[in-house]
Amino acid sequence: MTTDKKRVVAVLSDLIFRVKIQDAAKRAGMDAVFVNSQQAALAQAQQQPALIILDLNDNAAKPLELIGQLKCAAETSKINLLGYVSHVQVDVKQAAQERGCDIVLARSAFSRDLQAILQRCADL
Repeated sequence: MTTDKKRVVAVLSDLIFRVKIQDAAKRAGMDAVFVNSQQAALAQAQQQPALIILDLNDNAAKPLELIGQLKCAAETSKINLLGYVSHVQVDVKQAAQERGCDIVLARSAFSRDLQAILQRCADL
């Protein structure tokens, strides 16, 4: 079965953000896929999702390392990456940007703007 729906992949284990992303994706007409490991994220990236969302505080998935892997591989380097982090973790934000994360937002801004972000991805 093929679908024209665009996909967003979220690399996180936080259930509250999972619900927020699922709801926003549904309203934007997108499919959301959730993974909580680097290996699963890299496998999903091979299917060229419209966006990959990374919880930069989810140490289990090693998001900073994952950003580098995604941006260094030719087949996944063009996928848009959006990371979110606690607003006080300026060092993590900077490290994510240096590794190639396209957008890094504070958790509050991510929550506030999530619907608009996914709608833009769906409309591209």
